[in-house]
Amino acid sequence: MLKQLWLATAFCCVSNAVLAADTLPNAEAVSRYADQLLQQHLPEPEGPGLAVLVARGDELLFKQAYGQASIELGVPLSPQHKFRIGSVTKQIAATALLTLIDQGKAALHDPLSKYLPDYPNADAITLLQLLNHTSGVKSYTGIAGYMQNDIRRQLSTAELIGVFKDLPVDFAPAADFRYNNSGYVLLGAVIEAISGTSWHQYITEHLLQGHQLSNIVYPAEQTLIPGMAGGYSLRPGQQVTLAAPLSMTQPHAAGALVADVEALWQWNRLLHGGKLLKEATYQQMITPTGAAANNEGSYGFGIISGQLRGMQELQHGGGIHGFVSLLVYLPQPEISIVMLRNSDGPGPDLSYLSRKIAAFAAGNPYPEYPPVTLTTAQLNSVTGIYSMGADSRTLKVRDGQLFSTRAGGRPFPLIPQGNDSFGFTNSVTRLVVQRDATGRATSLSMFYDGDGTAEIWQRTADVALKTEISLSQQQQLALVGDYASDQLQLKIFQQQSGDGLLVQVSGQPAFELKAASARSLYLTVVDATLEFSPAEGQAQQLTLQQGAGRFVLTRQ
Repeated sequence: MLKQLWLATAFCCVSNAVLAADTLPNAEAVSRYADQLLQQHLPEPEGPGLAVLVARGDELLFKQAYGQASIELGVPLSPQHKFRIGSVTKQIAATALLTLIDQGKAALHDPLSKYLPDYPNADAITLLQLLNHTSGVKSYTGIAGYMQNDIRRQLSTAELIGVFKDLPVDFAPAADFRYNNSGYVLLGAVIEAISGTSWHQYITEHLLQGHQLSNIVYPAEQTLIPGMAGGYSLRPGQQVTLAAPLSMTQPHAAGALVADVEALWQWNRLLHGGKLLKEATYQQMITPTGAAANNEGSYGFGIISGQLRGMQELQHGGGIHGFVSLLVYLPQPEISIVMLRNSDGPGPDLSYLSRKIAAFAAGNPYPEYPPVTLTTAQLNSVTGIYSMGADSRTLKVRDGQLFSTRAGGRPFPLIPQGNDSFGFTNSVTRLVVQRDATGRATSLSMFYDGDGTAEIWQRTADVALKTEISLSQQQQLALVGDYASDQLQLKIFQQQSGDGLLVQVSGQPAFELKAASARSLYLTVVDATLEFSPAEGQAQQLTLQQGAGRFVLTRQ
């Protein structure tokens, strides 16, 4: 069921119209703006970097790279270097399947059983549901521990499907939406069943070669890719490392392709310019339906449809060992933004940067709000718990800084902008506090695109202060251990000083735990609590509550 949204209009709303072509900023202005913005947000030039391309129609407005392609050899990154593009692959694989549908060799509502008769429940799963993540099939990349070692195995398509085919499903087909890499592996298998060739060979021969897109390639296991940038990992407080290894057979049609920024620009021109699909098929691709239209991302087929300054935005990102990618297209001004990073982990927010640059290039830049200083009393006057439906958001002051924490999420610092307006760091989102006649804060207006329409979050409660106690050595040791469920693995262990406990989910950094009682702990970096049982002796079970998510783990 659709979540009810309360809409309001921003008091500072600006025009969302795109300027006439003769008044749009020229390439020099876009280059200057993009470079200044990127220079403010990029890491050290001696580390891994970022390649960026901005274009309007067939006009190249900006193309630049920052950082290193090879830290070891001191090779600077250039826009000509190639990157793993991760899940941006999905829209290319989706287009490949849709070309087969346009040729009459398949149909969106065909059951999976027509092509993979041995797959469980395949009669109930359609190609459409695989394309838009509503199949309910379990995503193999979400299997606990899988991304550490199992992802390194070289597997055939059939062997990869064997990893997840017999796992319990997340939901019945079409009943819900959940982003799912397994679905696109199955799509790759369908392409192979219809074409008689590998999924990537079909893409190369039938989509890319005829349009001179030789710089979008499948890397295979040991193929040398000319101009391939090195992939690195960034972790807070640690030195840069080489990206963890994986077999490139495993990302499959969900994320295995490699490209450079110019090739993805040309891909945008072909796909959105009507050169690859029939118009009706293309409209189906970019139009979310069913459960895929009910989520915040509004998912089509390998493309997320949204809004940017009143314009339609079609985009998809990707994350894979050593690389992060983002491909954006705005149909109305025909703007393409391509951003490719050669590192995973913390780094520049590509979504924020692309939105700022795209809005500027479209002649409708986001307004700037200079920060102001507020007293502690002024900050405290807006604290509270604000709710919208079943969701909640807490505004709380900590060490003189106001933070916003969505249920189950991590705290984000808020930047005062004046007139009860607050911004988020490196984000176009801002919130405006609404007050009653007495000056009491009553609601929040959330403007996810800076202005325009907003969600209204009603103030429902005061902030409850969490208690913190110190646990004895005996109390700490009773909780220490490894805990696991089908979905999650984590470890509870003592700090080196022995003064307090840490929690570490498999594959993630360790975080400090605070104790509300001997068997109730919580985190401050994210809204999550851990309850241990039984009440006495060594803990045997742990219940992790994070937002609406609840996980019961047992001691191993």
